[in-house]
Amino acid sequence: MSIRKVAFVAGEFYHVYNRGNSKQVIFHDKQDYNRFLSLLYAVNTKENIVFRLVFEDIYKYDRGERLVSIGAYCLMSNHFHLLLTETEDGSISKFMQKLTTAYSMYYNEKYERTGSLFEGKFKSEHANNDRYLKYLFSYIHLNPVKIIDKNWRTNKIKNKQKVLEFLNNYKYSSYGDYLEIDRFESTILNREAFPDYFLHKEMFVKEIFEWLSFGDQEI
Repeated sequence: MSIRKVAFVAGEFYHVYNRGNSKQVIFHDKQDYNRFLSLLYAVNTKENIVFRLVFEDIYKYDRGERLVSIGAYCLMSNHFHLLLTETEDGSISKFMQKLTTAYSMYYNEKYERTGSLFEGKFKSEHANNDRYLKYLFSYIHLNPVKIIDKNWRTNKIKNKQKVLEFLNNYKYSSYGDYLEIDRFESTILNREAFPDYFLHKEMFVKEIFEWLSFGDQEI
């Protein structure tokens, strides 16, 4: 039995991520993305739920006490990123088990397959200092830029406004919530549990823009 390298502690912050087995696609269409998003909300509860009962108005459902607080997330075609803090010791593991089990059940039934969907146990990194934790908000939300340019972190981005517009319209991350866009999915987050690095949306956009401009400096 393997032992997880990162020990979760209530009140600490963690970058949690996983991808499809053998890097396979796990989100094929809008329905798949939306199912996973609804599960981020629905299974984040200490109560037992019937996974099939994820209905259209799930974001209005009173879940009771949360297992985790979610500060940011991003879904890509073959992987996902979450920024979490647990409400009590052990609740991140419980949340991730519920989340991946529920989505795997949905996926395997829809695509008539069997076997493991994800690549082993989920991975995690402890954000053990303020600088790294703040960076993770940008790192997670900038993941979709790879759809435009997979080497953007080493290439210079010529049209940053175009990239910002792309991120503004990417529906499968919490980016829009930091722009204060009114949407059902905003209830997935519990920003109050995280440091308020971005007092208003302009500060968030400035931080994102600075990371997009990182490669512009000549050495």
